[in-house]
Amino acid sequence: MAKRERVMRMSVEQPLWRALTGYRVLTMFYAIGLFATHYGSFVRPEVAIGYYLVLIAWTFGTLPRVANAASCTKRFLAADLTIALTGILLTPVADAHDRIVDGGPTLPSIWTAGSVLAFAIKGGWRWAAFASALVGVANVVQRGALSQDTLHNVLLVWVASIAIGYVVEVARASERTLARALEIEAATRERERLARDIHDGVLQVLAMVQRRGATLGGEAAELGRLAGEQEVALRTLVSGGLVPVSRVSEDEAEGALVRAVDEPDPDGGGPCDLRSLLAPYATAKVTFSAPGTPVPLDPAAAKELAAAVGAALDNVHRHVGAEARAWILVEDEPDEVIVTVRDDGPGIPEGRLAQAEGEGRLGVALSIRGRLREIGGTAELISVPGQGTEVELKVPKSDVTDVKDPKGPRGKAEQR
Repeated sequence: MAKRERVMRMSVEQPLWRALTGYRVLTMFYAIGLFATHYGSFVRPEVAIGYYLVLIAWTFGTLPRVANAASCTKRFLAADLTIALTGILLTPVADAHDRIVDGGPTLPSIWTAGSVLAFAIKGGWRWAAFASALVGVANVVQRGALSQDTLHNVLLVWVASIAIGYVVEVARASERTLARALEIEAATRERERLARDIHDGVLQVLAMVQRRGATLGGEAAELGRLAGEQEVALRTLVSGGLVPVSRVSEDEAEGALVRAVDEPDPDGGGPCDLRSLLAPYATAKVTFSAPGTPVPLDPAAAKELAAAVGAALDNVHRHVGAEARAWILVEDEPDEVIVTVRDDGPGIPEGRLAQAEGEGRLGVALSIRGRLREIGGTAELISVPGQGTEVELKVPKSDVTDVKDPKGPRGKAEQR
């Protein structure tokens, strides 16, 4: 059985969450150790003891909250920072004023930085800047003045947290890009494997049925025609289609979990791949040929051009017959896009188009030339009796970007 490839969830930030978990525990013991060594200097040690009991319970009780980004919610971050700020503001109540003025540590000490780092890892540098600013204000309030030591410590936490938050954002974006590339690579390899298997079996059988059915005639001919249509549809499906697939992260905070999503509607303003609009016209009797790379056009212009191609094919089916063969060729030139529609019919008698326009049948005039004229293009019809008809549609690329609001599609003409 063939193996399928898939992109597993990655998270370059996960080691940061594990490091933060250890940091919070170690700094909690460090803050308690500082208190124990200077116990005699505290004027109200019971306040400090009460705070540390809360800090111990909070640190150990919330370890699962800092295990990953999904568990670290905004509500938890707000409560965690409140614990840190409360400890800073309680320092003047528990400690001696002289020690505070001389630069003594706050009750939570460097445990406070863990709260700020949680903001940085969760939300990036903007969240880190907000949290570190609140910590800085609390430090100034508890010391009563902005000393040089206080300014130094505040700036250190502020710069460090912002830097870490920025690095996390960059790593997260790189992770999503890598996951998207790996997903596309895996899908491409799977599609190529399926294409080889199907080409070696199903497509060859369908092509054989089409040829034999046409030779036998009768009901076998109809079966051959259906087989030919299915061959074209299956070949288009195997090649991956011409509609691009977008992949985005399911949750940016959880790493690059990618999933397929629908491409935005062409009316959204981005360029449209003309191939995706013309590919559905391909059938057993209509051969579609296009470049292997996208042919970008303004969405409105692409729709009008595709509608003109559809009108040309309608004329082929109506005037040449259901069994007529047609060919669609797309050429992406440096200055223009050229789409040629050719059939193997008997051609158009000289003067027939002018006669049809005089009789009010404006198929070519409106459905084809009119559409191209609105988007700055041209339509040229070449027909030699007995040698088929060729419609050449040209759209200059310089004019495509200027198309803003073409008129809506017109009804298909009844005749040439």
